[in-house]
Amino acid sequence: MPDIRIQKILCATDLSESSVHAFAYAVSLANVYGAGITILHVMAEFPGEKFILNMIHTDTWKEIKKRHYSEARDDLIRKKRDHVAIKEVLEVFSEAVKNGEPYHAFVTDEIIIKSGPPPEMIVETAKKQGCDLIVVGTHGQSALADVLIGSTARWVVRNSPIPVLVVRLPQ
Repeated sequence: MPDIRIQKILCATDLSESSVHAFAYAVSLANVYGAGITILHVMAEFPGEKFILNMIHTDTWKEIKKRHYSEARDDLIRKKRDHVAIKEVLEVFSEAVKNGEPYHAFVTDEIIIKSGPPPEMIVETAKKQGCDLIVVGTHGQSALADVLIGSTARWVVRNSPIPVLVVRLPQ
C-alpha cells in the first residue's frame, strides 16, 4: 500500500452551510496528518466580452459600454472591496474555529480569493499551491442533486489530478 502523506489541504468555500461543514472535515484531516489548510473562495466572473460579442454586434456593445462605463467602474471598485471583506471574514472564521476547541489546532497556510470559473480555479489553485488533497462541500438541493454531486464538485472530481473529498451536509 502507498504511504499517504497529506501536508497541504485546499478547502474550497462558497461561504455556504455545506462548505462550512466541509471545512470541519478539512480541519479534522489537518489535525490527523499535521497538514496546513489553504482556504479558497472563488468569485464567479461574468463570461466576458468574447461571449457578449457572439450575441450582439460590436458597435452595439461599444455603445452599451460607453453608457455604463461609470457603473462598471463602480462595480469593479466594489468587487475589489468584496475581495477584501470576504478575505477578512474567512480569516475571522478560521481564527474562531482555532480558538473554539483545543483539538482544532490547525495551520491556515493561506486564504486566497480569486475570480473566475470556480471548478477550474479550484483545480488550478490546488496544483499551483502544491496541495495533496482538495476538500469541497456539495449542496443536495433537489432529488436529482441527492443522487448526483453538485456540478462544481463533480467537475473538480473528474478533472483534478489531486484526490478530492466531497462532503455533503448530513440529512
